[in-house]
Amino acid sequence: MITFLEGVLVEKQPGRAVVNVGGVGYEVFIPLSSFERLPPEGAACRVLTYHHVREDAQELFGFATEGERRLFLLLYSVSGVGPRTALGVLGGLSVRDIKKAIAEGDAKRLATVKGLGRKTAEKIIVELRDKLTEGEMMEAVASAEPGSAEELRTRDAILALISLGYKQADAMKMVKDVLPGVPANATVEDLVRRALA
Repeated sequence: MITFLEGVLVEKQPGRAVVNVGGVGYEVFIPLSSFERLPPEGAACRVLTYHHVREDAQELFGFATEGERRLFLLLYSVSGVGPRTALGVLGGLSVRDIKKAIAEGDAKRLATVKGLGRKTAEKIIVELRDKLTEGEMMEAVASAEPGSAEELRTRDAILALISLGYKQADAMKMVKDVLPGVPANATVEDLVRRALA
């Protein structure tokens, strides 16, 4: 299997790049996020890859970061999601946004990706929710930009419950269940206490 390519970037376009490695040009299919991170044509580069082998073809899918490649492989592991669809998801949303949508069960957000229907988005959430590590789940919630004091307090309460050992989905449900009865001036500690009660 080809794990990475290191050479000269001969050509780059959104969705595709060609890397010259020792006189051999390798075509690599890339998400838009990787395209933006690639150096200019003619520069040295290193592209992480997934070597996809079928009966009728061999394709290389390339990534600028290990996080992109890991998420691509997770998406590809979902039944009914092929490598092109997985690449399309990475091209339509950032790694952080995909993880956040999975962590929050936001199929509507995932379904905004071109070519990804609501049912496939729901399947991705169901199959990958338990495959993301607790650290990835915390990162997805923590990196969300809170728009108000209430959203910030809610996020901090969820992170506090996760740090106590609760799963991401459980922590989110616990906090959202008690939110309607919490006064506007309640602290994060108040929110956590009520969620644990």
